[in-house]
Amino acid sequence: MANDTNVTWHEHQVSRSHREEMYGHKGCVIWFTGLSGSGKSTIANTLDHRLHGNRIHSAVLDGDNVRHALNAGPGMLKENHGEAFAQRFGLGFSAIDREENIRRIGAVAQLFAEAGIITLTAFISPYRRDREMVRQTMKEGEFIEVFVDTPIEICETRDPKGLYKKARAGEIKGFTGIDDPYEAPVAPELTLYAGEKNPEILADEVIEYLQIQGIVARARTD
Repeated sequence: MANDTNVTWHEHQVSRSHREEMYGHKGCVIWFTGLSGSGKSTIANTLDHRLHGNRIHSAVLDGDNVRHALNAGPGMLKENHGEAFAQRFGLGFSAIDREENIRRIGAVAQLFAEAGIITLTAFISPYRRDREMVRQTMKEGEFIEVFVDTPIEICETRDPKGLYKKARAGEIKGFTGIDDPYEAPVAPELTLYAGEKNPEILADEVIEYLQIQGIVARARTD
């Protein structure tokens, strides 16, 4: 990878394989994508709870939470850092800002995976190109794209933040699924039907996939 600065990659004494051996499972990124209100965060948190209960090292990176700090908007940065800084580094919801939002979180998720952690990301991440660019930064089998396939009619019925209502009223512009596109995955590793099944069942489906892929061990039944 080209770099136009004097930056050198340093190998660490404690390798990824050392950490994975200690944890007893592999690191990976489980990338939940879907419309707002589809159930991404609920499934990710349910899965995280299940993995934690099985002594598996996992972490959730949630879209809203990340936008409170790492990917904060200009309005959140302005008070402490000034107008110029806020406009340069703050992220809104334009197509280019969404691209940078996903690029940043993809880089963080990769670092977590390299540390042997099963990283669960819950982002709308509406554009295929942005998701594919994250995939390309990772090793084969490390990026697990999970499409939370919930019809927009169900998402609007849930509407936990009242965003669909505001978008329909024209109070929010560029809202995914209303006046901005959502590009569903073409060939995700998993598709979860959150309009038909509860989060516990869907979390189990993800765990089964992880077991089949040898990322985590199957639970002993004896």
